[in-house]
Amino acid sequence: MIDLHFLGRFRAKGKYKKTYRDAKASYLIRIRWAVSFFYFGMGLCFATWASRIPDIKTALQLTDGHLGTILFAVPMGQLVIMPFSGKLVTKYGSHRVLIIALLCYIVSLTNLGLATKAWELSLGLFVFGIFGNLANIAVNTQGVYTEVLFKKTIMSSFHGMWSLAGFTGALVGLGMLALKLTPYEHFLVVAVIVVLMLVFNYKLLIKAKEKVQTENKKLFTKPDSALIWLGVIGFCCMASEGVMFDWSGVYFKDVIQAPGSLVILGYTSFMIMMAGGRFFGDSLVHKFGMKSVLKIGGILISMGLFTAVFFPYIIPATIAFMFVGLGVSTIVPTLYSIAGKNPTVPPGEALTIVSSVSFLGFLMGPPVIGYIAELSSLRFSFAFIGIFGFMIVFMVSRIKVGVQN
Repeated sequence: MIDLHFLGRFRAKGKYKKTYRDAKASYLIRIRWAVSFFYFGMGLCFATWASRIPDIKTALQLTDGHLGTILFAVPMGQLVIMPFSGKLVTKYGSHRVLIIALLCYIVSLTNLGLATKAWELSLGLFVFGIFGNLANIAVNTQGVYTEVLFKKTIMSSFHGMWSLAGFTGALVGLGMLALKLTPYEHFLVVAVIVVLMLVFNYKLLIKAKEKVQTENKKLFTKPDSALIWLGVIGFCCMASEGVMFDWSGVYFKDVIQAPGSLVILGYTSFMIMMAGGRFFGDSLVHKFGMKSVLKIGGILISMGLFTAVFFPYIIPATIAFMFVGLGVSTIVPTLYSIAGKNPTVPPGEALTIVSSVSFLGFLMGPPVIGYIAELSSLRFSFAFIGIFGFMIVFMVSRIKVGVQN
């Protein structure tokens, strides 16, 4: 077992300090930018790994099915830390947990570039999943705190920074390929960039602490059913998102048979629309309501994936992936915003429930795609994931708590 008692010296004190309550607008904006950069750093790390999956797959001579098995290491790492991440964030403060987790996330990213065997890659991805989940809970807790300070919905813009990092990571990946840098060299360059972001912004993280519920000392307790329901909706959305991250390039190469550098066109179009949708998502929620935005998102996901399946050509598939990007853009930020305001569960623990269930879709979707593709075809596997969009519409229509019409 890992000894975490050293975190005790970092315990946060009290709730929001008076500094935040009486802060000028300019200082709050600086806080918002600092938190945004942490979202960007996390997104850049994951996108950097995703951009080199085809190269690592080729270098290790992995089949689709074998790659799918190895990708399961990430959700396994997440499952291991899942019971502890929310409690650590609640007990020690999200700002300190975020700093430690992100630094470990960066180191685990660079280690992926050193893998020369399948088991080494699996072990590296397992550790990558552990610190990714811990950093994810901490950064989204910071997002909820910041949203409370601004007294309006801004969570979608934070996730927009994550998506923008994904697009940036893809472009950086292209540049690294052009320079013929190895994945390890590529990962080291990105690691330096993210560390610099952390150094210049960590002091602006919000120092807040929820009340620890001491009356219940059980490690495993029955979660709030409303949060589980939100998590399942997020699972369907993020399964679609994860498939686009890990398999869009393979789909354009093997199914669309896009020539040369156009292989990345599908992924790029998806990322542009997802990032753009998230930057406009908050205003859409204010104008049309959460339920309407969530339902439209589900419809767009299914429409996009089925279009790519039935019309496997460059132009229609590119437009289809744009629909998917727009569809997934606002769903998860909206769900996190709802969960963070749960009246009975501290934000860190509420986000752990919703985020962990959601991220299982993000991390398990790609391996499942590999298995289905091995048994049938990649087109059929994309059609299978396309059903999830309709499931989102159905579940949102049944939800009764925390969502405005």
